[in-house]
Amino acid sequence: MDRILIPIIALVAAWILGAVFTKMLIPFLEKKQFRQFVREEGPKSHLSKTGTPSMGGIAIVFATILSAVMVSVTVAGKSSDYKSLIAVLVVMVLFGLIGFIDDYEKAIKKNNDGISPKQKIVLQFVFSAAFAVFAYFNTGFAAIGGSFVWIPFADVYLDFGILYIPFIIFVMIAFSNAVNLTDGLDGLASGVTALVSFCMVILGIYNFPNFITEPVIYGALSGACLGFLMFNKNPAKIFMGDTGSMALGGMLAAGAVMMKMEFLVAIAGLVYVLEALSVVIQVSYYKKTHKRIFKMAPLHHHFELCGMKEKSVVMMFWAAALLFCILAIVIKNI
Repeated sequence: MDRILIPIIALVAAWILGAVFTKMLIPFLEKKQFRQFVREEGPKSHLSKTGTPSMGGIAIVFATILSAVMVSVTVAGKSSDYKSLIAVLVVMVLFGLIGFIDDYEKAIKKNNDGISPKQKIVLQFVFSAAFAVFAYFNTGFAAIGGSFVWIPFADVYLDFGILYIPFIIFVMIAFSNAVNLTDGLDGLASGVTALVSFCMVILGIYNFPNFITEPVIYGALSGACLGFLMFNKNPAKIFMGDTGSMALGGMLAAGAVMMKMEFLVAIAGLVYVLEALSVVIQVSYYKKTHKRIFKMAPLHHHFELCGMKEKSVVMMFWAAALLFCILAIVIKNI
């Protein structure tokens, strides 16, 4: 079968599964009272979101895994790299588990305080380190393995040596937290991730003609996010919670490691990067001057407090994500 069509099949299958699982999950979460608790210091318009079912990321995780595995086994067949498939999906589950524990704690306490930041970063570090070591000692990934990383503009693969391990740990932790920070408006993180994932499908298909697993994984993730988005768009009937955002960030980063596109996924996902940077800049500047650069961080809240409607902010960020994805494709192919 045409290798371009295989990831599309994974996308469509995950889209359907994601929509079905999300619709089934909403009444279950409502019954169990796993609901969103909105921070009082956030935008006042968000207080109406209190009580909306959270932990919807469970549907994204299950839809992605089922689609990726089914298509890899039944359609891609011998072309699949099952070692890469299992590695990326395990990362998704483990990072999703961190988010699940956090969401569960919030639901039990009935407030916005989950596990401590220290506990969260320790778990992220342990899982990231395990994956980084695994990637370092397995040279069969993508076009070139081991400790090599593709450098944009220079168009060369640079050998990071043993420094590859801390580099990958940083990428994994940074990306999972950046996606988590982006998940603050109805449909924002799910829509941006659907675009970034599909961008990685395109990059994988046209730059690694002998590898199909990574495009299938990203296709499944894109489709699962689109299925979830049907219920997560404004006004949201369900939120992905940290269960979803942590899983998405971990999987996006892990897939990029497989494809040796750690820098390129950051370009495609510049929306995540800017959201995270806005928080770092805001906190650092406030500590030094007791003044704020933004009305509120992450960045999407700044635009809300500037008077933009939530839907308009989300559409603007989606458009920006699309432009960044096009930029990533152009950079890889110039």
